[in-house]
Parts: sequence; structure tokens; C-alpha cells
Amino acid sequence: MAKKKKPKTSSSKKTSATPNKKVTSKRNLPDFFYNKKLNLGLIMVFSLLLYGMTIFYDYTQDDAIVITDNMYTTQGVKGISGILTKDTFYGFFKKEGKASLVDGGRYRPLTLIMFAVEWSAFGDNPLMFHLLTVLLYGLTGIVLYLLLLKMLRPSKGDDFAFFVAWVTTFLFMAHPIHTEVVANIKGRDEIVVLLGSLAAVYFSLKSYYEKNPVFNIVAAGIFFLALLAKENAITFLAVVPLVYFMFTKASTSKILIQTTPFLGMAILFMVIRTSVLGWNFGGECTELMNCPYLKIEGGGYVPFTAGEKFATIFYTLGQYVKLLFFPHPLTHDYYPYHIGIMNFGDWRVILSLLMYIGLGIYALLGIVKKDVVAFGISFYIITLSIVSNLVFPVGTNMAERFAFMPSVGFCLVLGVLAYRLAVRFSKQNDNRLSSASFKMPIGLVAVAIILFSLKTVTRNPAWKNNYTLFMTDVEISKNSAKLQNSAGGTTIEKATTLPEDSPEQIALLNKAIEHLNAAKKIHPNYKSPYLLLGNAHQYLKKFDKAIEYYNQALQVAPDFPDAENNLTLAYQNGGKYFGEKMNNIPKSLQFLTQAYQRDPNNFETLRLLGIAHGIARNGNKAVEFLEKALKLQPENSSIMFNLGIALANNGEPERGQQLMQKAKQLDPSIGQ
Repeated sequence: MAKKKKPKTSSSKKTSATPNKKVTSKRNLPDFFYNKKLNLGLIMVFSLLLYGMTIFYDYTQDDAIVITDNMYTTQGVKGISGILTKDTFYGFFKKEGKASLVDGGRYRPLTLIMFAVEWSAFGDNPLMFHLLTVLLYGLTGIVLYLLLLKMLRPSKGDDFAFFVAWVTTFLFMAHPIHTEVVANIKGRDEIVVLLGSLAAVYFSLKSYYEKNPVFNIVAAGIFFLALLAKENAITFLAVVPLVYFMFTKASTSKILIQTTPFLGMAILFMVIRTSVLGWNFGGECTELMNCPYLKIEGGGYVPFTAGEKFATIFYTLGQYVKLLFFPHPLTHDYYPYHIGIMNFGDWRVILSLLMYIGLGIYALLGIVKKDVVAFGISFYIITLSIVSNLVFPVGTNMAERFAFMPSVGFCLVLGVLAYRLAVRFSKQNDNRLSSASFKMPIGLVAVAIILFSLKTVTRNPAWKNNYTLFMTDVEISKNSAKLQNSAGGTTIEKATTLPEDSPEQIALLNKAIEHLNAAKKIHPNYKSPYLLLGNAHQYLKKFDKAIEYYNQALQVAPDFPDAENNLTLAYQNGGKYFGEKMNNIPKSLQFLTQAYQRDPNNFETLRLLGIAHGIARNGNKAVEFLEKALKLQPENSSIMFNLGIALANNGEPERGQQLMQKAKQLDPSIGQ
């Protein structure tokens, strides 16, 4: 009897200690699915293959806000104290109040600190910023893969866990909707917040399974860093207990214990955030480019009706789903009025609303059954909620970067459905799961990954620089006032690099004017297009038209220093052009007099007025303005010499000769 009991006892112990051994011994997938180390390496290599080309790209779009034009980032490590004690945008605006123009306020110091350290180490080198961003994206894929295995293996077995983790991760890595996040350096905050949030859950589960509280401390620390990267990490306060409920046998009290470190870090973050930004979660919404739920009526802004606002929100929520399934066309700009004012009479709004209601119901019912699809849907809805504009305004209708974190849930659902397809095929083989069952699902997944990858690789070049980005996406977002304005502005910048008055420069300036006219037509109260139209016409030497546009900019925004300065400059440049190039002294004096009235202490204006009056034989005026110019620059030999000539011609030859001699002493070549 003892001999019979011994093998029975041994077998029993083996089964209870390693409950997944039977699953492991009957693996039905190709071997590489179970090779964890191989797949971890493949994930990083895949990241580099997808986004390696972006390493050689320039800064684009909002990179200026957080890197090149941020006074704290460009101080390197010396700027870290400023980063920690100010709104994220303060270092760009450099003025109190400006940073809160975008609804919600921003306290995201972690990635700015990373940029500051990189600036200290590598200087103004976009290559290194891009390289580190791509590597962090690969690391995010690795952590996602490890977390899914940690979540799924104990309750679902090896076949399910390894297959779903692999499919989810590689679909996620390949998804083209992520190009904005990876190719735009500023998008690193999205990567770091997801990386930190996923890693925190991983270490929390590790603490739970290994009964080691140290890993809970690690999880808390990482989650705090995620919060410092971007506020939407706070949605994981709902994700974490859901993970424990769905994938472990933890009791309610244990779930609360495992969630407590996350809650504690969220409270700490909110205390710090409030101490820096106060309780104001955004400035007053007064401009369409900062608050999309405004419309223009009677020349002023009025809010959307409640119906218009929520219809527009649900329309955009439907667009996220559409882009996750079919990521084309992609654009970085969804500002007004790329997405117009919607209402509940639009079938697309109703379809989106019904879809989300259906997803919500399925998720609620499925959670009770511990359905992994329900978890994926819940993850998607929870992480999207904070950027949906339903909870609070985020300053824009939608953005592809907002789908970065929610796309994990979407890809997980696809991974589970692919596995279920294999199970369905197994029913044709006496309900026995085998490698043959996975042939069709693996083939479909491979096609999806290849198509996603091709779209990603072909989308990347748009992010090479601002010109390529704006000129590519303006063909998609034709009704975006912001993008039409950006396209016009960057085209002007490109034009200024070409020879002055060359046919190529003139053609680009006229193209810029087309975009800017489109911008002001879409949004008549938008000050920037008027400013840029003035600039474009200055470069075209159409100074009367430039002055007209600067005045229009000031009508829209009376307190607009750029328009004020450029208006003065237009009068000055116009006066110089009509005097020197067109030999039209009366017109020159007309323009220069206007410039003088606007800024009586501008040296160049005084100099030009003195010369123009001298040519017009207005001796007294010539002397008057040249003397004023000389007071501003007493050692300027050119002004001194011209004033000497004016004095000599105006009845003061002795004094004139003295000044001319002094000018020649300062510059012997003058007058030759």
C-alpha cells in the first residue's frame, strides 16, 4: 500500500505546486511564441525598424514648447528647479498667466527634466532626443508584453497568455496611430506615462504573487513618476483593481491593499500639482484655438449648446474607434473646423453613441464573467475618459496621441479574438486545440501587422520637419484654421531661405498667402493669419497691403505686440524701399513719417528720414533727424558724415566740415 501511496502523493504535490504544468506540457503554438527572451529582443528590434528613420528628423510642432524655446530645458540641469516649480508651458511663454491659456493646466515635469538632462549631455541635437524616444517606445512594448504574461498566465494558461501577449504587443507596436507620439519628440510624455503605468502594475502583481512588499514600494515609486510625466496616469486607479479582480483570486481587502500605493501616490501628486498650479485647472476659455467648443456669432464667441457640444464629443469618440480599425488618413491637427459643429441629427453621432453604449454594457456584463475582451474594452474606455472632453476640457477636439494609451485595450481585444478564432477552428478537430488551429489566426494577425507597419513607415516622413508635416497634413485637415495658418507660416519661413525676389521665393510667398487666406476665412477672428499675411506681403514689397493686414490683426486683437512691431517695421521698410529702390521720395517720406510717429526713438527710422529729407532738399528736417540719430549712436561715423553734409548744405559749413573730418578719423574709408 505504501508503494502505491508514494507515487500518488508525489503526483499530487507536483500538480498543486505547479498548476500550469499540464498547460505548459501541451503547448500548441509554434515554439518561438514561448521564447520570452527572443520576443523581448524582437520587440526592441521591431521598434527600431519601424521608427529608426525618425532618428534623423528635425524638431517638429510642439518640440519648441518643451525643448528648443523652453528657457528651462535649454538651461540643462540648471533649469530643473524651474521645471519643478512652474506650469509645463511657463518655460515657453515666460510670462505668468500665459501657461494656462490651454484648458486644464499642465504639470508634467518628468519629460522636461529628461529633455533638460539630454540638453546638458548632447546639446541642441535632435538625433539624440529622437533616438531615446524610439528606445523608450521599444521598452514600453517590452513592459506591455511582460505585464500581459504576468496577468494572463496564472488564470488562462500558457497558450492563451503567450499568444495573446504576443499578438497584442506587436499590433500595438505597429499601429500607425502612434506615429505622432514616437516621431514627435514632445510625444514622449505619452510614452513615459504608459511605460510607467504598465510597469507599476507589473511590479504590483509581482509583489502579490511573490508576497514581497518591496515590489509594492517599487510600484508606487514608478507610478508617481508616471504621474509626473502626464496626469492621465491617474486613470490607473480604476485599472489596477480591475486587473486584480479579473486575473487573480485576491479578496476585496487584498485588492484594496494592492491599490492603496497607487492611491497614495495620486494624492501626493495632486497635492504637489495644486501647490504649483493652484486649484485652477485652466484659464478662462476665450479663444477658439484653445477651446474648440466655441463658435462665432455676431463677430464674437459664444459657447456651443449642450447638444452641439456632446454631439461633437461623441462624434470624435467614434473617430478614435474608426482610426484604430482603419488608420487612414492620419493628421496631427483636429482643430476647428477640421471637425465641425455636430448635432444629434447626424447619423454618425448616433452610431458612435450607440456603439459606446453597447461597449459599456458588454464591458459591465463581461467583467462579472471575467471576460478578457470586457477587460480590454474597459481599459480602452477608462484610459480614454480623461482626454474625451467629457470629464473636463483638454483644449482640442481630439488628437491621435490621445489614443496611445487606450490602444492597448483595443489591441488586447484583437489578440483575444484571434485566440478565440483558433478555438473555433479546434472544434473541427474534436475540440482539440492544436498548432493547425492557429494557422488562420496567425495569418490574419500577420497581415494586420504588415499593413499597420507599412502605414507607419510611410507616415513617418511627414514628421521630418515642420514644413513636411504641415504641408502633408494640410491636405487632410483643409478646414483647420490652425493648420492652414501653420502651413502659411512655415511656407514663409522656407521662402526667406531663397534668394530675395527670385521666382521661387515669390511662388512660395503666394502659396503661403493662399493658406493664410483659407485660415482667416475659416476663423475670421484668428489674429495669427493677419499677422502672417502682413509678413508675406512685406517680403513681396507690397507694403500698403502689409499695413492693411497688420491693422486688421490689431482690430481682432488690440493688444498684439507682434502686430504693433511689424506695422512699424512695414512703414520703415516701405519708406526705405520707395526711397532706395523706386526713387519715390514723397512716398518714402510718407511711410517714414508714419514709422517715426509710431516709434520716435528708432535709430533706423531717424537715419532714413534724415537721408530722405536731404535728398528732397529739406535741409532743416535732414539736420533735425540726423542729429536725433547721432544722439542715439554718438560714434556712428556714417551718421556723423551725413549730418556734416546736411549742415554744410544748410548754411553751417564750418560745423559740417568738423563733423565730416571727425567721421573720417573714425572711418578713413568713409566718403570715398
